[in-house]
Amino acid sequence: MQENIIIAGKHAAAQVSPSWQQQLSRAIRDPISLCQRLGLSDQWQPGAQEGHQLFEICVPEAYLSRIAPNNPDDPLLRQVLPTSKEAQVVSGYVVDPLEEAAHRPAKGLIHKYPGRVLLIASPACAINCRYCFRRHFPYSDNSPSRSQWQEALAYLHNDPTIHEAILSGGDPLAASDRQLAWLVEQLESIPHIKRLRIHTRLPVVIPDRIDEMLLGWLASTRLQKVVVLHINHPNEIDQAVVDACQRLKQAGVTLLNQSVLLKGINDSVATLAQLSERLFAAGVLPYYLHVVDPVQGAAHFDVPDEEAKALVSRLLEHLPGFLMPRLVREVPGRTSKTPL
Repeated sequence: MQENIIIAGKHAAAQVSPSWQQQLSRAIRDPISLCQRLGLSDQWQPGAQEGHQLFEICVPEAYLSRIAPNNPDDPLLRQVLPTSKEAQVVSGYVVDPLEEAAHRPAKGLIHKYPGRVLLIASPACAINCRYCFRRHFPYSDNSPSRSQWQEALAYLHNDPTIHEAILSGGDPLAASDRQLAWLVEQLESIPHIKRLRIHTRLPVVIPDRIDEMLLGWLASTRLQKVVVLHINHPNEIDQAVVDACQRLKQAGVTLLNQSVLLKGINDSVATLAQLSERLFAAGVLPYYLHVVDPVQGAAHFDVPDEEAKALVSRLLEHLPGFLMPRLVREVPGRTSKTPL
């Protein structure tokens, strides 16, 4: 009887999933390993290495499991596989496409729009998307310690017109729950801050990140809570992602999604319609559909404006209004996103 108990205990232990931190630490960070794991031919390796030198890869196993092997055109793979196209120099594509350097009044703080500010809560990401507009961002200069956060927090205290704090990065949920809970507590102490918005891809790429510790501090805050996910393709939404979304909703979170329109990945009516339907089934409302920001290394993902507008016009024939994302561009110097 005792032997059976021991064997059962060992079996139960073997079934325990690794923590989200362990999953992040075990993410694939070598381009050759990524190619080999997915059965890609050797012809993809030189380009993957070249792109990796410009912007390192990071692909967690939970996301990798949704990528079809032996298919270099898989829409999820194309978002994370480096290529030699990233080395192309294209006019108008720059390292700071949104001119964020001009809007950093304190370390870790970006203030571009009236009524809201963005806090760089973590320099790390759980996945490195090849079109990322912050692939050249100086995170080393914008990763405050607790003592260094005081300047940014004082800035918020002194501006009563700011009502919303947005946690960004990197990915804010790559930070520890202890650090995030502390930061949210500081924001709660500022009377005119009403809303907490979190822009994150972690619930999508490592759904186990939405654990009890995170849900604990998130559910207890007085601030209205909005989580904006970043999902570009319906294949990114599996049952684990749906379950993570449901846990967030149970904690009183409003869930929105923003996508980037990417050539060869989601630039079709059928794909975008299916994405909106799957998002809504998971309890998430489509929010924005961004055109690609002109960041150096991402020109090959761009969909021309006229094509993008025609695509969205056709999408209106397939979706109700509440499932239609707004096609927008972020233009430096303007006080809001610019609808197209």
